[in-house]
Amino acid sequence: MNEGYAKVFVSLDGTEQQDFVLARAIKVAANNGAKLIIGHVIDSTALESAGSYPVDLVNGLEEAFKNSISKQLEEVKANPNIPEVEVMIRAGRIRETLKDEMLDVVKPDLVLCGARGLSSIKYALLGSISTFLLRNTDCDILVVK
Repeated sequence: MNEGYAKVFVSLDGTEQQDFVLARAIKVAANNGAKLIIGHVIDSTALESAGSYPVDLVNGLEEAFKNSISKQLEEVKANPNIPEVEVMIRAGRIRETLKDEMLDVVKPDLVLCGARGLSSIKYALLGSISTFLLRNTDCDILVVK
């Protein structure tokens, strides 16, 4: 009986910590011989207040994210211990999009995310994605600090 993980999902937010979180996810996926799904949500909340947002803007943000992980993505593709890698990018409200359009579709065994280290005021106002994941997913969560 295999007690490891078959599908590892890593949620990246585009911050400086993203490289470290992705490196940890690569290591976990390789150690488990698991498929690695790299997820990123382009936060459209600020754009929604304007009524609509230009598609070119979202496409530019998507390309910028892909460029930010390109070096590590090549490493993953070359790693014989990771059978498959997928990059999922969606635009929307972070929590709802992450849960409804990514995690509920992929159904991973493990989700990795970073701890942004919000100040107590920002945490009270915005909450935390890691806390949201702990409360709203059925799989294991690894918060990388």
